[in-house]
Amino acid sequence: MKVVVTGGAGFIGANLVRALVDRPEITSVVAVDDLSTGLLQNLDGLPVPLYQGTVLDPDLLDQAFAGAASVVHLGALGSVPRSIDRPLPSHHANATGTLMVLEAARRHDVGQVIVASSSSVYGTNPVLPRQEGLRPMPVSPYAVSKLAAEAYTVAYASCYDLPVLPFRFFNVFGPRQAAHHAYAAVVPRFVTAALAGQPLRVHGDGRQSRDFTYVGTVTSVIVDAVVRRVSAPDVVNLAFGARISLLEVIAELEDILNRRLEVIHEPPRPGDVRDSQADCGRLYELFPRVRPTPLRVGLEQTVSWMSGRALASQ
Repeated sequence: MKVVVTGGAGFIGANLVRALVDRPEITSVVAVDDLSTGLLQNLDGLPVPLYQGTVLDPDLLDQAFAGAASVVHLGALGSVPRSIDRPLPSHHANATGTLMVLEAARRHDVGQVIVASSSSVYGTNPVLPRQEGLRPMPVSPYAVSKLAAEAYTVAYASCYDLPVLPFRFFNVFGPRQAAHHAYAAVVPRFVTAALAGQPLRVHGDGRQSRDFTYVGTVTSVIVDAVVRRVSAPDVVNLAFGARISLLEVIAELEDILNRRLEVIHEPPRPGDVRDSQADCGRLYELFPRVRPTPLRVGLEQTVSWMSGRALASQ
């Protein structure tokens, strides 16, 4: 079984590729990545060829998708703030890019396409937990582009009988998540600052909540979906109903590092959602045996990996 991972040199993609190559049922894994946010070193030591280029290139996709049984489409231009600064690149990469992937999958008769969407599509809808049937109320270009991507995915399942599995990810964190750029996610930013003895910068009061999901759990669900050939006619939340504030994350990091951390509060950012929490009923219907990694365990793994990287760079 050949599996293609777009965004395979990125944070979630590189963790997924590692999990896929360990499965005997999967005979070949290839990555597609333009390295705009992914890193070539994330694939070091893996028997995984890289098709370097954009998912907007149909010829590149044709080369990579030939003979594939499954495509896991993680390639995207992430970050709400980035999309606010530059909305057109987010649209092209996320919405048009997904359409290009679906078309290539259709050309090559791929038997399964798993697509990553985002909890940001719920936006300002006040209902918690977020059930997949809620009205999307996106408030950033990134969220809109992800809503378009999942809508295209569901439409292709309906129009072309393409087996799909669109997931909405909720604040995934863990090893290999980039921290040293302007649009870094909150957990790697916090851990990097804490390890360097710098203050943790929090936008707002820190009581905003997220359904943090460890990357190892996310990849285990995707691998199970690939092996069991799971598909679904509509979107599925990939999170576990946690509602954890940023202040709680900081408290856990203080306990792990056994020291107080300085916190600086800054104004809230445009496009940020106050609270996020998944309804995971549909996920458990499809994956009844899945169990989430506790936040403390995931943070310990993340701190350990990032500490090792910091020591290696000295």
